[in-house]
Formats: sequence, C-alpha cells, structure tokens
Amino acid sequence: MIIFLLVVIIVLIALTCAVYLKTSKVLKDIDKMLDSAINNTFSESGFTETRLSKLESKMYRYLMSGSTALKQINSEKDGIKTLIADISHQTKTPISNILLYSQLLKEIPDLADNEKEIVSQIENQTEKLSFLISSLIKTSRLENGIINVVPKENSVKKLIECIDYENAASAKGVSYSIELTSDITAVFDFKWTLEAISNIVDNAIKYTPSGGAVTLSANEYEMFVCINITDTGIGISEEETAKIFTRFYRSKEVSNERGVGIGLYLAREILTKEGGYIKVSSEKEKGSLFSVFLPKALNLSKL
Repeated sequence: MIIFLLVVIIVLIALTCAVYLKTSKVLKDIDKMLDSAINNTFSESGFTETRLSKLESKMYRYLMSGSTALKQINSEKDGIKTLIADISHQTKTPISNILLYSQLLKEIPDLADNEKEIVSQIENQTEKLSFLISSLIKTSRLENGIINVVPKENSVKKLIECIDYENAASAKGVSYSIELTSDITAVFDFKWTLEAISNIVDNAIKYTPSGGAVTLSANEYEMFVCINITDTGIGISEEETAKIFTRFYRSKEVSNERGVGIGLYLAREILTKEGGYIKVSSEKEKGSLFSVFLPKALNLSKL
C-alpha cells in the first residue's frame, strides 16, 4: 500500500512538473510575442497548433491586426499631413495676390466713395480668409500630431513680455499693463504658449471698449504657475462660458467683430497638450478673467 502511494505521489509530481514546464514555455512564448509587439518588431515565426496553444494563435492574430491598424493610422496621418501642406501652399499665393491687387486699387486716384468701400471690403474679407485658413491649418496640425508641443522650463516673464499688444490697445484707447514683480519659471513650449496667450489677449482687447483696461499678471502655486489676463470688457454670460472654447463658436453679440471663433479653441488645445489648462470667470458688462495654468514640473504622461 505504501509503495502504491509513493508511486502515485511520484506520478503526480511528474505530471505537475510537466504541466509547469509546458505552462512556463507557453508564458515565455507569449511574453516574447508581447515584447516584440511593444518594440514593433513582431513577425510570424511559423507557429503551429502542435507548438502553441489556441491562445497563442489568437494572440498572434490580435497582434497582426493591431500592427495593420497602426500602419493604416500612420498612412492616414501622412495623407493628412500632405493635404494640409497642399492647402497651405495652394492658398497662400492667391490670397497674397488678392491683397496686393486690393492695395493697388486703393492707390488709384479719383476713386468714387462706393468704389473705395468695395475695395476696403475685398481687403478686409481677404485678410479674414487668410486668418481663417492659417488658424485651421495650425489646429489641424495640432490635432493630428503633425506639430509636436515640446514643453521645457522657460521664463514666464520673458513669455509675457513677448506678448506685444501695446500698439493695438493704444489704437483702440484701451489701457494695457503687465503686473509682474519677479521672474517665475514654468514648463511649457515657448512658441505655442505664446500663440495661445496672444489669442486670449487679442480677444480681451477686441472686446474691451475704449477707456477700458487689459492687465496681465502671474502667480506662483505649488504645482502650477497661473497667468491671468484680466479685462474690463463686455463680459461673457454664464451659459456661454462652456461654449467659448469650442471650434467656430461666436456669440451673437460679437458677430460684427473680426474673428472666426477658433482662437480660444486653439489656445485650449495647446495648453492641454503641454499639461496645462485654462479657466474663465466673467460677468456681463463688467469684464472677464482668463487664467492660464502652466505646470512647474515636466508632466511625462503628456509627452
């Protein structure tokens, strides 16, 4: 009886070892497949049903479908990149020519008042079209990852000083001031963050009547640096504050002002990509406060 039990135990141990070795081999093969998939070096190795389980076979098919999908995505991205480049190239020359011709027409002596008005409208609408196409191209490049936002430690003071809107504010009779007592550093892409904040400042001046004021300031917190753009303009209603960051949204109250409703959307896209965010508080007829938060440390999850 004891001998029989010993034989049974030995057989069980042998079976357990065999199962363990088989399982270990399967797991090792799957681990190898996953590593090669992560490194984008996966290729078929002639696996058969006798060498791998059905699970391994399914894993192979899954990885192959993922690889095909990735190739398709990259191909589509290349197509979009080419399309955007073509649009940019094909529209730049005719728009520049129209602007040139309208400026030449303005110089013709003895133009009637209605003719001058028509030429001015052609020039204004062409500039609006140029701005729209430029904004759409920038937005499309950002959304499709064609343009990479590269955050690194930069001077906030230098950033704010590069936002030069004194002449635009002065021409409208709006006071423009910067309140920054000391330099602060934050992590952001200088070029694209300058674009984002410039869009916000441009809006602040645009929607602030003569005699009003636009102020830029900065505060340092534990995890973020906050750049505040404060204006005494027309303000934004509570129901509209959730809409102003969507593409092409424009309030009916400002439909006569220049713009296409893409500046704030572009600003939010840029800030989100570099690990920051934007908040707004506003009151009708009293003004608005846009707060741009830039991270103080590099956010690796956003890269």
